[in-house]
Amino acid sequence: MTSTATRPDPFVHPALFYRGDQDYVEGTVPFLLGGLEAAQPVAVAAPVRQLDLIRSALGESAAEVHFVDMTQAGRNPGRIIPAVLRAFADRHSGSHVRIIGEPIWAGRTAVEYPACVQHEALINVAFSGRDVTILCPYDAEALPADVIDDARATHPVLIDGGEEQVSTAYAVDSVLARFNETLRHPPGAATTAFDAEALPVTRDFALAEARELGMSAPKLQDLALVVAELTTNSVVHGGGSGTVRIWAENDQIVCEVQDDGKLTDLLAGRRPAPPQQLGGRGLLLVHYLSDLVRVHSGAVGTTVRSYLPRA
Repeated sequence: MTSTATRPDPFVHPALFYRGDQDYVEGTVPFLLGGLEAAQPVAVAAPVRQLDLIRSALGESAAEVHFVDMTQAGRNPGRIIPAVLRAFADRHSGSHVRIIGEPIWAGRTAVEYPACVQHEALINVAFSGRDVTILCPYDAEALPADVIDDARATHPVLIDGGEEQVSTAYAVDSVLARFNETLRHPPGAATTAFDAEALPVTRDFALAEARELGMSAPKLQDLALVVAELTTNSVVHGGGSGTVRIWAENDQIVCEVQDDGKLTDLLAGRRPAPPQQLGGRGLLLVHYLSDLVRVHSGAVGTTVRSYLPRA
């Protein structure tokens, strides 16, 4: 009998490097069909063009596959694990689950990219010990070489040209440390300090600044929730006080909350909250509301930055 100490992890997380549509189909469709033939739940979360390629190649079998537009559901990489991957895997916890997840494509911005790499690294933490396979395609022609290098560091298995091999560059801890970047704010950002007594005033400050910057009424409601959750977290878990900053970047309003706390839970805000759970949904809610969330935590404190559309 194999002991628990030596039993291999049932979780499998390969990166698929593809070049062109045909290579993409040949690398993804057999993976899905193999799951369907084994009566396993299968899902695909990818940009729309890739979804269309897979649907066309699957034919009638496409009706048995769960499809997700990753450009919408995964626009904020921080909500992919709870809202896409865990949401599907948890619904089918009694069987092996196969998922294709493509969180990085050529349209991703430089601001989004660090959160994408952190997400890919954290998949290995979130699904360790679970009977799940998550195949992550990477367009080796359209993406820069450093993106492909990062994929080698966040995936223990690599598939290229139909050949599968163990990644000798796999190093999750190193990746998470490298992309735990200090977040620099612009010098003109509106700023206010807060403590427990100032939470309502701080929320009103953020809303007034965002309104002045052109944020629409519906998005102001989202901002109010983001500010309330992040500042309350700072009061409860981050030393009792903190600083809020608000500014505009292109078509987005950025809200940043900084405090003296230390965020040690790698999956904070990335676990689905059970219905019976009391509290503990603050950062998860921020991930669901935001187009992007960036986090930096170090010896001097934690910064959480939420990006919301103006309209």
